[in-house]
Amino acid sequence: MSLLAVLRLALRSLARNKLRSFLTMLGVVIGVGAVIAMLAVGQGSRDLVNAQIASLGTNVLIVFPGSQSQGGVRTEAGASTQLTEDDAKIIGQRIPDATAASPMVRIGSQVKHLSLNWRTSIMGVYPNYLAIRDWDVEAGSDFSESDLRSAAKVCLLGRTVADQLFGEGANPVGEDIRIRNLPFRIIGILASKGQNALGSDQDDAILAPYSTVQKRLIGGTSAQMILVSAASTERIESVKEQIIQVLGNLRGKTGDASADFTVRTQTDIGNAANATSQALGILLASIAGVSLLVGGIGIMNIMLVSVTERTREIGIRMAVGARGRDVLLQFLVEAIVLSLAGGMAGILLGVAISYLVTQLQGWPVKVSLFSLSLGFGFSAAVGVFFGWFPARKAARLNPIEALRFE
Repeated sequence: MSLLAVLRLALRSLARNKLRSFLTMLGVVIGVGAVIAMLAVGQGSRDLVNAQIASLGTNVLIVFPGSQSQGGVRTEAGASTQLTEDDAKIIGQRIPDATAASPMVRIGSQVKHLSLNWRTSIMGVYPNYLAIRDWDVEAGSDFSESDLRSAAKVCLLGRTVADQLFGEGANPVGEDIRIRNLPFRIIGILASKGQNALGSDQDDAILAPYSTVQKRLIGGTSAQMILVSAASTERIESVKEQIIQVLGNLRGKTGDASADFTVRTQTDIGNAANATSQALGILLASIAGVSLLVGGIGIMNIMLVSVTERTREIGIRMAVGARGRDVLLQFLVEAIVLSLAGGMAGILLGVAISYLVTQLQGWPVKVSLFSLSLGFGFSAAVGVFFGWFPARKAARLNPIEALRFE
């Protein structure tokens, strides 16, 4: 019997029990749909995290006060030994592959303009901070070294702050705002950066000279972190080792384990974020796998019932010349047709769910050809695996006993 004839016979048999066939493949539909949606959301999330990490800047390293314990948790943050402005200067002077270094301090405060106010973060940085972060100025200009030396009361507004205090799309360069009752002149508006890898709005911030924030707003001397830009991607790890060595020597401590500071690269941050995404992906994949397993078991059960119901039919076919492999092929094709139909419906369901998630939650999704092929392949494998046993049972029936079956 040709494969085409077997396929027609299988479709005719399945069509006799449309509702049962639909319910049988429903488990496969749900399983494949879950696989497609899981892969789409997972890949979209990874792409978003990578884009957000890239928004930190090009080849950026971050130095934190505090050492690192096992598992990556800093255990001495806020200890007596702190990072200082001099540490940033020494990194810039002694490490040739470090093209720029800027200390940073951050405080939260309410800012005012006329009757409007907004609570945001004020960050004290060097003028080279924008170059480290690859952050453009949308309007106006950056503050200068002269502003840094004189602790000038000037600032740059993030797009979110500008919109909240002056209105959507406004250009308030030259206007004044008050931070802790001190007047600050706006000299620039920062281009929009969006969210960072932790989901925080990077545009909800104000940049001011490091000395201004330290002397006029905080009254401290220590830096909360130091941002460093490496000359190239290939030099990032080398710069990291040199920072550990230079700052360790300043403190009379050598080796990462004994240092009272921690150096993080974009790769480190990306690995941590991707590890979380991967753990979530494994969880979702497990759920999808269980759904496929349940769907496969449903196909096997229904096919076993079908073999029992059609025992006499099988006996007649064998009596008129059908071989065991013809019967096996018929029932195997029926199982594969069920699973493939469920797989195609599951692919459509998964794509629909992915884009529905984007519309309702705003989460990024990315439906790839690989995920579609994987879903279709899984459904075919389920049909072959779970359809083999019922098909073999049908092929091994004794024709005489099958003809006597009532």
